[in-house]
Amino acid sequence: MTSTPLRVASIGIGWWSNVLADAARRSGAVEIAACYTRSEDKREAFAGQYGCRAVSSYEEILADDSIEAIINTTPNHVHLETTRAAAEAGKHVFLDKPIATSVADGRAITEICRDAGIVLSVGYQRRRESHFRWIRDRIAAGEFGDLVQAEANISRDREGKFEADSWRFQAEGMPGGVMLQIGVHYTDVLEMLLGPVKRVAGMSAQLALPGENPDVANVMLQHENEAISILSACYASASEYYMMNIYGREATAYYDLHNGLRHQKRHSDQVNAVPCGKNDAIAEELAEFADCVRNGGVPEVGGEKATASLAVILAGVKSAREGRIVEVAELLE
Repeated sequence: MTSTPLRVASIGIGWWSNVLADAARRSGAVEIAACYTRSEDKREAFAGQYGCRAVSSYEEILADDSIEAIINTTPNHVHLETTRAAAEAGKHVFLDKPIATSVADGRAITEICRDAGIVLSVGYQRRRESHFRWIRDRIAAGEFGDLVQAEANISRDREGKFEADSWRFQAEGMPGGVMLQIGVHYTDVLEMLLGPVKRVAGMSAQLALPGENPDVANVMLQHENEAISILSACYASASEYYMMNIYGREATAYYDLHNGLRHQKRHSDQVNAVPCGKNDAIAEELAEFADCVRNGGVPEVGGEKATASLAVILAGVKSAREGRIVEVAELLE
């Protein structure tokens, strides 16, 4: 890992920019040197909290040669515009997921960064969590045998936390609603564990929150290896809740937020708890980003993988809207 912290500017100040700034501090690999958002109050508050310089325009950040990279948490539908500007200024980009709201924009972002020779890393921290790494490594070692099925849930309580004017709850900024905002984390994990998805069947509803976007959604995914996985996402759970079960011909892994990870081998009645210490997944992905910038590495999730991940969710959105199974290739053509 790099020994000299990467000097970055944070743009698009909101609650997640603070999460990333806190993780940057913990990583020791990234220094928040400047920040910008249109709200003067927000940028001044952020600057005060993180000891960085608040600037009055994005152009000022782009013109500052001491700034090496951008942490971009702007609304999804302006990712292309803001990333293009960074790439043209020679700034590397850590971009919060999803990469964009359309496959075309995701591809454009990827190409722009590649042509400019800058590092593009897209934030998918859930795949780095220790329990999923444990499962991934055992799958790679052949201990699960052929994978056949998975089931997952990622849910949160948003009652009383809904902001009607937030782009996160509007169709332009978050098409598909809850499935794109949080479900995309677990479609990413499912693809990491079971392989790429080739077709999707989706269903969604608006039952818990006001506004125009689905807040309850389910997708059924068929992977290229023919395995089938099911993912539920909603904003109506009593609190945060996460679970994922992975079924192989030789073993099964059971994970949930409250009980941790368990493992069971085929033909055995014994279910064994797997000790997985909580790791700092967000700090790890930021440290990886800094290391890639310094040493020419390739991020675990770059533009191509992030665009493919987006296509899976958009296939689910299209399936729910049209009432049919949708091939992911339709979104990628």
